[in-house]
Amino acid sequence: MPQVNKLRTALSGELGGDTAPPSSARLRTALTVFFALDGFLFAGWVVRIPAIKHQTGASASTLGLALLGVSAGAVVTMMLTGRLCRRYGSHAVTVVCGVLLSLSIALPAQMGSALTLGLVLLIFGAAYGGLNVAMNSAAVDLVSALRRPVMPSFHAAFSFGGMAGAGLGGLVAGSLSPATHLFALTGVGLLVTAVTGPVLLRGPSAAPPGGPPTADTAERPKGMSVQARRIVVLFGVIALCTAYGEGALAEWGALHLSQDLGAAPGLAAAGYSLFALTMAIGRLTGTALLERFGQTRTLVAGGVTAAAGMLLGALAPAVWLVLLGFAVAGLGLANIFPVAVGRAGALSGPSGVAAASTLGYGGMLLGPPVIGFLTDWFSLPVALTTVTLLAATAAVLGYAARNAGEHLNG
Repeated sequence: MPQVNKLRTALSGELGGDTAPPSSARLRTALTVFFALDGFLFAGWVVRIPAIKHQTGASASTLGLALLGVSAGAVVTMMLTGRLCRRYGSHAVTVVCGVLLSLSIALPAQMGSALTLGLVLLIFGAAYGGLNVAMNSAAVDLVSALRRPVMPSFHAAFSFGGMAGAGLGGLVAGSLSPATHLFALTGVGLLVTAVTGPVLLRGPSAAPPGGPPTADTAERPKGMSVQARRIVVLFGVIALCTAYGEGALAEWGALHLSQDLGAAPGLAAAGYSLFALTMAIGRLTGTALLERFGQTRTLVAGGVTAAAGMLLGALAPAVWLVLLGFAVAGLGLANIFPVAVGRAGALSGPSGVAAASTLGYGGMLLGPPVIGFLTDWFSLPVALTTVTLLAATAAVLGYAARNAGEHLNG
């Protein structure tokens, strides 16, 4: 791909100019920091959902509708971010979206009703969706240049960031109001972006602005074959099935522990932190797993493991068993999403990342409102069993995609 060739040239120091572009190690570090920041901010928001639910007086179903604002904002932005990355470069879009996410995270705690909460979550979701497509597009190009399947390592940073954000949220839940906590996260996000952003802005992106378009870059989105489009959609659906579980645990796991099992606020917040920790550990081993067992076995084993873990996490009668289930589910889900998005991006660049991410993160963001409605109709434990169903579906699709995976690797 032309963007990969440009990136390789830049990384080897062959581009001219007054300022040498950052090395591949610095670019990888900067991208890793943005993935970690994304997880940190998102987790900081989700662990305060119970308090904001109480603040707004929302029921489970109205809270689910408000959370749909995150979904709508993210999905719409994801559909546009691929084009923005091709025009302005994925690095620049990543930095801009990092600033927007940091600013918007303070808004939900200022709202006093479910309606206004849903409206500001549109903004938060737009920034979150744009950041995820942009940084994944940048990561796909860097992975191609490095010629190693290191995509899971970036998503491990997201999980470690989520673990830190959830852990911090649990610690301050009893002493800081949601408004104070989320405002502090705004400061952290802006500071990290200010320090790390220049590294990305100096580095080459997938589509540097002003660069002459080549026939390949100009026609890739339109020239993608029907088979290639189907493969991208297939991996996007696999990402959706697993991201649904991540979103459900992020935004309903704490409520399940506190509401159904009587866990204290700090322990309830620790549930998502434990889930994020095991997911991060699983992703740290992702490169070794992919190199040893291949894509298909990694996807299938992950889906089966996650399904078993979430069945325990949803229906177990004791807090420690639920926590164990969340931990097993994190290990299972760990590498499915990064593999799916990485494969789609390897096939069609930012367009593939945007398509798979829209489906995948759509699952993460649509899952919580679906869980909310199912909770009102049945119960929260029953609603969480849908995570098991979709994780098992991901395992089946992962096996069905074995030939597609060989095609993409070929």
